[in-house]
This record gives sequence, C-alpha cells and structure tokens, in this order.
Amino acid sequence: MVLLTAAPQASAERAGDPAIGRLTSETERCQECHGSEGISVADKIPNHAGQPADYLVKQLRDFQSGARQHETMTVMAADLAPADIVDIAAYFSGRPAPAGTLNGERSAVKILVEQGDDSRKVPACFSCHGPAGKGRVADGIAYPLLGGQRLIYLRSQLRNWKSGDRRNSPNGVMNRIAGALSYDEIDGLAAYLAAM
Repeated sequence: MVLLTAAPQASAERAGDPAIGRLTSETERCQECHGSEGISVADKIPNHAGQPADYLVKQLRDFQSGARQHETMTVMAADLAPADIVDIAAYFSGRPAPAGTLNGERSAVKILVEQGDDSRKVPACFSCHGPAGKGRVADGIAYPLLGGQRLIYLRSQLRNWKSGDRRNSPNGVMNRIAGALSYDEIDGLAAYLAAM
C-alpha cells in the first residue's frame, strides 16, 4: 500500500517555523480537531504528528485547489497563506509520531505491508512509506506516515482511493494499488498499520 503525493513546491520555499506554526495552528483552529500535539481527537480525523512536512503542505494546497475534497478541510484551508501552510506543517511534523499497540501477527496483511504482492503489482507499503510506515520524502515525493495513524481514517482513505473518490496521488498510483485490494484486505491493512 502506498499513500503518496508529490510536493514539488515545498523545496523552493523557506523552511517553516514550528513556533509560528504552533501559534497559527491554534488561531486557525487546526488543533480543535487534530489536537495540540498533532494527535487527533476522533478516529475519523488523521493524526498529523510526525507526518512529513512536505506531505502536509501538499494536502493543504490540494484542499485549496480542489484537487482533494473534504467538506470541512476545504473551508479551513481556503484562506491559509503560503507561509501559514509551511509553518503549520513544520509544527506538526516536528511533534512525536503516535505509537500504536500491535498485538500478534496478521501474516497475510504483514506480507502485504512488508513485501507487497508482485502478482497484483501491489508494492510493499514500507517500500514507499519507509520503515515502520513512519513516512518520508524521497525523489520529490512526500509519503505520509501510516504507522500509528487512526484506523477509521486509514480505512476510509484506502476505500476512497479504491472507489476513485480520492484522486490526488501522482499518476493515480494509489488508485491502482487500492483498486487491486479487496475490502477485507483494506480493513486488515488499516488495522495493522493503525496498531503499529
């Protein structure tokens, strides 16, 4: 599984200021849903703590441009200035990523996460999202944190990629990957990754 997005603009900008980002995330009300430390207050809302800053920048810009749709986030992101976006992203990316509670092994899901399935052209989640699914930026693409993310959020996003309701990954790669997965596999992957 690969939840990826490109972030070409982020490298040309000034570095975000986490201290300003903390204050801006308060005044712009980000913390009301995503938590003061980037750990969300509800299962349907993603954690931002530890996410690569470039990924957060890309998603906020996609909400602004309409490339990604969400009733609340489209409104919340609409008036953010470019500097606010990079500062907020710097703040949340610098917060400690959440720790999950993985109990036992789910062998088929673990194989998908760690090795993928070449017969269906499904790469290992970790091949793009990094060790333990903690997110990374490579070759100008920001791969989000998956390990420890909210279960319901992961499941809904994978289902949105599968159905085509979400289409903002480079070259539609996540739509192809999620499209190759069964709903049971999506549920298993979401549970496994959330528990990491």
